[in-house]
Amino acid sequence: MAQSMTLARPYARAAFEKAKQDGSIDQWSTALLSLASYVEQDQVRDFIVHPGLSQDAQAETLLQLSGDDVRGDEITNFLSMLAQNDRLVVLPEISALFEQHKAEQEQSLDVSVTSAFELSDQEKETLASALKTKLNKNIQLTTTVDKALIGGVVIHAGDMTIDGSVRGRLQKLSETMGS
Repeated sequence: MAQSMTLARPYARAAFEKAKQDGSIDQWSTALLSLASYVEQDQVRDFIVHPGLSQDAQAETLLQLSGDDVRGDEITNFLSMLAQNDRLVVLPEISALFEQHKAEQEQSLDVSVTSAFELSDQEKETLASALKTKLNKNIQLTTTVDKALIGGVVIHAGDMTIDGSVRGRLQKLSETMGS
């Protein structure tokens, strides 16, 4: 995965800069998310990397699958360039990095909170407010419940993870006692 991210980084940056220059960030975002969703499917990925399929046919296949989600010559040319450079398989990483650039541009951050129990609306608001203050960004909070945490929460914000769960604390304690 690290190698895929390394390969995807310059393409994502170039796509974002072009989208920003043209004022079409949302259009590019939709297109890349759609293309990435198809490439993540095993059958599609296996088909587009088949050695008997030309690079033009690989790009055309993805364009046909994505339908109206991919519009515009610039995005089509970008897809063709990825095919020519054998980089179609890193479209999910390109899309993820593009979304990171978009979030930085918008000064927003997607935060995932996993808790042992359902959080009340007040708790969500308090948590989002505290994170907004700490990270100096607008926060889009999504929550999930995982009873295996026993208690507490695990917060994923960008590349930062805060494990305040009982399960996480017990694991740390176990590791400390084991060493």
